[in-house]
Amino acid sequence: MPAETDSPHLSAPATPGTPGAPLFSSLRVDSLSNDRNILPNCGKCLPVHSLISAHSCITDFPRPNVSLTRKLGAEFVGTFILIFGATAAPIVNQKYNGAETLIGNAACAGLAVMIVILSTGHISGAHLNPSLTIAFAVLRHFPWVQVPAYVAAQVAGSICASFALKGIFHPFLSGGVTVPSVSTAQAFFLEFVITFNLLFVVTAVATDTRAVGELAGIAVGATVMLNILIAGSSTGGSMNPVRTLGPAVAAGNYKQIWIYLVAPTTGAIAGAGAYTAVKLKDEGDAVTPRRSFRRG
Repeated sequence: MPAETDSPHLSAPATPGTPGAPLFSSLRVDSLSNDRNILPNCGKCLPVHSLISAHSCITDFPRPNVSLTRKLGAEFVGTFILIFGATAAPIVNQKYNGAETLIGNAACAGLAVMIVILSTGHISGAHLNPSLTIAFAVLRHFPWVQVPAYVAAQVAGSICASFALKGIFHPFLSGGVTVPSVSTAQAFFLEFVITFNLLFVVTAVATDTRAVGELAGIAVGATVMLNILIAGSSTGGSMNPVRTLGPAVAAGNYKQIWIYLVAPTTGAIAGAGAYTAVKLKDEGDAVTPRRSFRRG
């Protein structure tokens, strides 16, 4: 018979389930969120696994407290970086006779999304897109009261980036404006579908604890790149009203701009709703709210 000892048997907690409460009432929680919920908390620190003490603060970190001002600042800067990178590529492509190519345009946009999510996701959630913000609010993943401020920060970041590009690359800004080269119906449904794809992926990595939230930036950046490879030659592959609005204001070209305001927003709501409908659920689904690429 094996000898009995007084020391308790340590075992890792079971794999967390998928919470189903809202995403991007107050904070977004990544794939570590359920572990944090089930671990004890001393009230001053984020709970983490510790072999020293269940309530030890030695290995814990201060609970984040991000003001709305900081969130809006991160959204402004993040959107500026995104629009500058995603718009500069086609402008350079126009100025230097196709030097970037469609693959280069797609890579610039995808990389811009990835680095902004990785650098500001823990601050504001890295929405960068009014369609995404509205879709999360519709599905109760994000508070409606903050939607106008987020959208205003995103629009301001886009317009500032676009005028910066106009000053740098004038007179080649028209290369960065997204205008359809196909029929209105084709452009609308193409933008709808690629934004649906984007928000399906975003909702997965941002709200589902079974998804690998730590790789959210890579997953979303790759989706943006894929979508632009598909739609870049037809519509510019916007997926984002401010991707179109900022360059349109700077260049004074508003051709069929309504497509890029309506199609991405409806596609985003449909994509986020589709993932919310199909994701796995368990009995803990009504406990933890979510919020895009932020840790709770």
